[in-house]
Amino acid sequence: QVHLVESGGGVVQPGGSLRLSCAASGFTDFTFSSYAMNWYRQAPGRTREFVAAITRAGDNTIYADSVKGRFTISRDNAKNMMYLQMNSLKLEDTAVYYCNAVRDSRRTWGQGTQVTVSS
Repeated sequence: QVHLVESGGGVVQPGGSLRLSCAASGFTDFTFSSYAMNWYRQAPGRTREFVAAITRAGDNTIYADSVKGRFTISRDNAKNMMYLQMNSLKLEDTAVYYCNAVRDSRRTWGQGTQVTVSS
């Protein structure tokens, strides 16, 4: 089963940018390119919400309306990496961000990385 580790979170002012990374490892009978990848986030007191998704080959992406036009999801299958470039950050983007891998309807989650947008 794939293991996921997020990094790149931190504190940023409104309007700033951050790039989150998700490193995948621990593959057995499948490779990183076998997994569709997603970013989710969860703010304090709120449920976890979908942020962005990318297909196995990276040829298609989906974004939540709240981040469309500001965030860009990408992946580098040669490096077993997935990214979330976050621009024009808003206070409401403050959350723990989780990467997620999907294969055969099964989901694997990373530990999360904190993003705090503060004035």
